[in-house]
Amino acid sequence: MPRHREMALLPLLILLCLFSSLAAKGGRFARLGINYGTLGDDLPSAARSVALLRSIGAGAVKIYDANPAILRALAGTRLRVSIMVPNEIIPSLGTNASLADAWVAAYLTPFYPAVRVRYLLVGNEILSYTSLANSTWPFLVPAMVNIHRSLIARSIRDVKVSTTFAMDALGISFPPSAGAFRSDIAEPVIRPLLRFLHKTRSYYFVDAYPYLAWASNPSSIRLDYALFTANSSFNYFDPGSKLTYTNLLDQMLDAVAAAMGRLGFGDVRMAVAETGWPNAGDLDQIGANVHNAATYNRNLVQRMAARPAAGTPARPGALMPVFIFSLYNENQKPGPGTERHWGLLYPHGKMAYDVDLSGRRPLASYPSLPPPENNEPYKGRIWCVFGGGRRAASNATAVGAALAYACGQGNGTCDGIRPGGPCHKPNTIVSHASYAFNSYWQLFRRAGATCFFDGLALQTKTDPSYGSCKYRSLAN
Repeated sequence: MPRHREMALLPLLILLCLFSSLAAKGGRFARLGINYGTLGDDLPSAARSVALLRSIGAGAVKIYDANPAILRALAGTRLRVSIMVPNEIIPSLGTNASLADAWVAAYLTPFYPAVRVRYLLVGNEILSYTSLANSTWPFLVPAMVNIHRSLIARSIRDVKVSTTFAMDALGISFPPSAGAFRSDIAEPVIRPLLRFLHKTRSYYFVDAYPYLAWASNPSSIRLDYALFTANSSFNYFDPGSKLTYTNLLDQMLDAVAAAMGRLGFGDVRMAVAETGWPNAGDLDQIGANVHNAATYNRNLVQRMAARPAAGTPARPGALMPVFIFSLYNENQKPGPGTERHWGLLYPHGKMAYDVDLSGRRPLASYPSLPPPENNEPYKGRIWCVFGGGRRAASNATAVGAALAYACGQGNGTCDGIRPGGPCHKPNTIVSHASYAFNSYWQLFRRAGATCFFDGLALQTKTDPSYGSCKYRSLAN
């Protein structure tokens, strides 16, 4: 290039450099990430899934392991990637640095840097399980330290090591300024964890679900406040911090920030490992529908992707990695119906509703949504019955095992289908399974039982009783 032309273009080059610098920091938009779970027997291939991720504007993806097929599919895509160490090997990695290094060698280095791994999460929500208090909690931070040392020894310095915690790591979460960690974990686990995150400039990854908070207490929390749509008359003023909140997610995140500050680590950065809203659920679950899910996630994207960053009232302007849960509805997840309906996509690849994770699409440009059908608690009667399904049709053993489990719980669960009982006939495994599933669920659902049975059961509003065979039901 001739010298005079180079000088003439200098101002333009400076502007381009400034633009590139901004783009590197997120530019006008910073694409949100998405959690890619695989607990389904009908999900697309890894290659197809990665193509779908890119088609909806995702800028990052978080997986719950270090699946080689998924990582190979992500190579060269420029998507930022989060991988995970499984919970069960945390004690081994925490006590043996060589095993931690071997894990890095086996699951990260074969793919890095072709795959843009940016976060390596050691375990998932382990503090939510008190059964792991002795076996796993003490080894969490040592495992993170050993993983980090392995990365540094391999000159891998752009991968942040952390873990994920649910909101139940807090003992106090309201008002946000009073946020504090549980007393059983604050000193033995959280303080050394925060010290590590501070030293390595990593993030505290939190799973924050306004849906769960609202659904457990809909009479006290406004739905529009949980969905980012409340008007200013319903803002919340925190008397401790003197800060005003316009939505529930900000409240939750600032409660975590206050808890970290209470331990002297208020400068540790935060990331949202999981957040979202279910697009469907069981009959007795409130507010799980496409309308609310789309409203939540569209508003979340607009808020989190915009630049300059909004942050939260306690951390204005803070940049946070955010991962929406989840890519697909996953039909093999246990628990209540919402567990299988958090996806932006159905397993065949069709979107449950339109959403652009890049943040570039204005809210007003989206098509209208179906009206919400279950924002009020269902008041009628519900039964849990055999639901058929592909597995059941081809595997009588699975139905029999589920029937045996339900009947094995005692309390007269299956008395009605024993010989001579009013529901013994028709004497078929399907008929008996419906009775057993319903009886078990009605007896034990207040203690956490679900109408699932590995995908064999479903809820119904239709009374399955016949003749002298009466099915127990509880009205909600």
